[in-house]
Amino acid sequence: MSEERRRMLLALAAVCIYDKEREKKNRRCRAKKWLLQRPRYSHINLMAELALQEPNDFRNYLRMDFCTYQQLLSLLEPMLKKQDTCMRKAITAHERLSATLRFLATGRSYEDLQYSVAISKQSLSKIIPETCDAIIATLQEEYLKFPETEEEWLDIAKTFEERWQFPHCLGAIDGKHVKIVPPANSGS
Repeated sequence: MSEERRRMLLALAAVCIYDKEREKKNRRCRAKKWLLQRPRYSHINLMAELALQEPNDFRNYLRMDFCTYQQLLSLLEPMLKKQDTCMRKAITAHERLSATLRFLATGRSYEDLQYSVAISKQSLSKIIPETCDAIIATLQEEYLKFPETEEEWLDIAKTFEERWQFPHCLGAIDGKHVKIVPPANSGS
């Protein structure tokens, strides 16, 4: 093979490689335009309004009152805060925590949740587990410890009975009250 032909083939190969690399870069998906306007479309504005005007609705929305939310946010913020980049602003600790609490409160899918929090489902799939890990790491010592002795178990049962008048119980999981109408002549 002549030297000139060899150079020509190398140049052609370099052009092909360059075109392939450019194709890869062009394929990279950008965020949807409405997601880039998170402050406009997010539920954060609704939360601010509920906190000021309707505290009971705020509690229903996140399953905790505003003061508890603020305390939790102040504990978790150092772990949840991310740096802004030259490309875009980071999702704030406030947005991360509120999206996670809304997910935990409703059980909605990431696909559905993205429309109310204005965060992509791909980002939510990273944010929610990270935030749950931060909650566990932060609150584990105080709130997620198991009793180690029989006395501790009995103390929990006693406290639960005093508070809820329900004996021999260690706790309760949130549930749904369902009214049942018994059939006629079925007893009480």
